[in-house]
Amino acid sequence: MGLRITTWNVNGIRNPFNYQPWRETRTFQAMFDTLEADIVVMQETKIQRKDLQDDMVLVPGWDVYFSLPRYKKGYSGVAIYTRSSKCCPIRAEEGITGVLCPPRSSTKYRDLPPERQIGGYPKEDQLSSELDEAVLDSEGRCVVLEFPAFVLIGVYCPAARDDTRTEFRESFQEALDFRVRNLVAMGKQVFLCGDLNIIRSGLDTAGLLESLRKEGMSLDDYFSMPSRRFLNQLVFGGDVFGDRDEGREQPVMWDLCREFHPDRTGMYTCWEVKKNARPGNYGSRIDYVLCTSGIKDWFIDANIQEGLLGSDHCPVYATLSDNVTKDGAPIPITDLMNPEGMFKDGVRQREWTNKDLLPLSAKLIPEFNNRRSIRDMFSRASSISQTKFPSTPTGSEAQSGAAAKDEFLSASSLGDQSQDTVISVPQSTNPTPLISASSQSQKASIPKRQAEASTSSNRPQKKTKASLSKEPSGKSGPGNGQRTLMGFFKPKNPPPSPSSAKGPESTNNAADLSEPASTQVSVPGSLETTQSNNQASSASDNTFGDLSGESSTIISPQKEKAFVDPIQSKESWAKLLGKRILPKCEHGDDCQTMTTKKRGVNSGRSFYVCPRPLGPSGDKEVGTEFRCRTFIWSSDWSGRQT
Repeated sequence: MGLRITTWNVNGIRNPFNYQPWRETRTFQAMFDTLEADIVVMQETKIQRKDLQDDMVLVPGWDVYFSLPRYKKGYSGVAIYTRSSKCCPIRAEEGITGVLCPPRSSTKYRDLPPERQIGGYPKEDQLSSELDEAVLDSEGRCVVLEFPAFVLIGVYCPAARDDTRTEFRESFQEALDFRVRNLVAMGKQVFLCGDLNIIRSGLDTAGLLESLRKEGMSLDDYFSMPSRRFLNQLVFGGDVFGDRDEGREQPVMWDLCREFHPDRTGMYTCWEVKKNARPGNYGSRIDYVLCTSGIKDWFIDANIQEGLLGSDHCPVYATLSDNVTKDGAPIPITDLMNPEGMFKDGVRQREWTNKDLLPLSAKLIPEFNNRRSIRDMFSRASSISQTKFPSTPTGSEAQSGAAAKDEFLSASSLGDQSQDTVISVPQSTNPTPLISASSQSQKASIPKRQAEASTSSNRPQKKTKASLSKEPSGKSGPGNGQRTLMGFFKPKNPPPSPSSAKGPESTNNAADLSEPASTQVSVPGSLETTQSNNQASSASDNTFGDLSGESSTIISPQKEKAFVDPIQSKESWAKLLGKRILPKCEHGDDCQTMTTKKRGVNSGRSFYVCPRPLGPSGDKEVGTEFRCRTFIWSSDWSGRQT
């Protein structure tokens, strides 16, 4: 279908979820799929930094860039979502003037090295207003992304509210005009979209002549106003009355919706809510998709989606062709919308990863960085699987093997502690174990100071609840308490293993290690090991400390994988994550939920009470029965009654 860019003034980023068809799913991913868009530019998000939520930022398969107001909290705001499977920007900036700084940096965008900046920033001699440039970018009205194909500018221009905002509005439009023209002068193509809050021509608003007659204004005077003059001088085919302004002698952009629908009437994108003007289609077209001449032929469609509710505006989109022509040669659009090397001839060469995130990406905000959903923790395959080490290293090979082993162990210590990894270690005729089986032989082979240093390095800097908790009876090990989720999957009565039936003689049998086999080693998310010398390398077994709170186990090749009962595991998770069962009152009825509204320590807390009404129950035989005193806080998962 090509690559679609959609712009939409949502009047609050969660506002569409109050309407159909978004009300059913209430997820941004489902919204974008309904829009059939690959890039979604939202205006008037009306959120602050504290309002960002997981479902808003960590949208599966999407990246997002925000521009939030710095002074007027919860006002204006722009967000651009990009589908990672189709497009990936190479640069991202916030603001139109370049005076803002990237996240975690004190250097302005315009002061960055040329290879790291998008460019085209308005110059001091181009701006006639006395307003500080930082003021123009203080309301979160612009996000700029650069792709290899073009520069995408998502903008929310100020509206004509009253005379106090006139200077700010005209100054912002002037900065936007010169930013676009400077980028074109640099040889870059530009795609500008968003809510410009400007009516371009008589076809773009309803009842224009009647309104002008009431105000006593002529049509020429109406379209000669600074805002409309700015837009008509920017686009091809604009009606400009009088001589053009200096520096704006030539138009540089095309109004795509008018190019595909030049004579269409009633193509409005905004309706007044107070007058309920949308059912009668009494509105205006103030949302635009514009592009420069170099990429005009790449677009195969542009239109409005007036049937989609969710705001006082409707979405507007433009669609790029699957294959475009550049320098006389056909090129797949995916090659031009991603960094070099990600696509070649329309075929993906490498997958999108977190390394492709730009500094402005919301996924790098500390609250959301390196976050994973609990579903991914159990569904994704482990990153360290079926790792093999050489069995009999000698000489320099032994040193390289030891270095590889240390590198593997250090990488394993950074892994996810909620997953276990199975490592297949091949055995040769004369195997050399990687780790000594006996902890006593390790301590004996290591100098005392080295052992003390190793112990102190692994010692926690601060006391934790796990280290202060009482050790369970009958168990010993490096950790206390449950620190992994494996306990939920282990059966209560595991089947006896064949090795345990042989008796103690089969344990630590040196003859068993001489057989070539692969040892299955269960490695938790973190491994604490001590490097042994050549004398300790001749031990018979491999010993790993179990971080789940159980004792250290000597693992042999004959030990089978623990059996996990899937039915019991399912029941355990159903009890933990399933729907909460309502408690019973003294009458045996299901309690009902109520919330404390009275001020105090329990204000806002929900609790369970007997569902029977207060006062006599109406039963003639039991006329003095009242509501029982069952009172259970619903936030107490243990079900204690208070």
